[in-house]
Amino acid sequence: MISAATDEQDIEEAHVSVTVRELRSGDFFPWYDVYAGYAEFYDRPLTDDTALLAWSRLTDPQEEVTGLVAVDESGTIVGLAHYRPFVRLLHASRGLYVDDLFVLDSARRQGVGRGLLEAVRAIATAGRYSVVRWITADDNAPAQELYDSVAEKTRWLTYDMRP
Repeated sequence: MISAATDEQDIEEAHVSVTVRELRSGDFFPWYDVYAGYAEFYDRPLTDDTALLAWSRLTDPQEEVTGLVAVDESGTIVGLAHYRPFVRLLHASRGLYVDDLFVLDSARRQGVGRGLLEAVRAIATAGRYSVVRWITADDNAPAQELYDSVAEKTRWLTYDMRP
């Protein structure tokens, strides 16, 4: 398991103040509300079984995937980032892959997504990972605006092959 930075990271931008921190065992129900929004955004039905499996993986120290949440001043989780390490054989290094990044509508365009990505970057720096990587839908222009401001768009296309 990757250990996130031990210090919480405070982000203040555009009238919102959030703290980015590691996911905690007591976060299930507020995390679920945000994760359900993520599933809905991508038109993926979120069953209880799927959510419980995701949660069990995120909180199992034997699994490599882990998560961060962005919490507003009232203690409400308003965003999440799930990430995991991956091997880069040709680069003789390891990177961090952000599987999921989502911010509630009410907290968008206020620095929350940027704060989550910067927290993953800080973890990558501390862990000496060579890159932080993620994908997004080609029609998700608002997300791409943020991503273009914090990262370099690659020339690689993504393909999925069904077993």
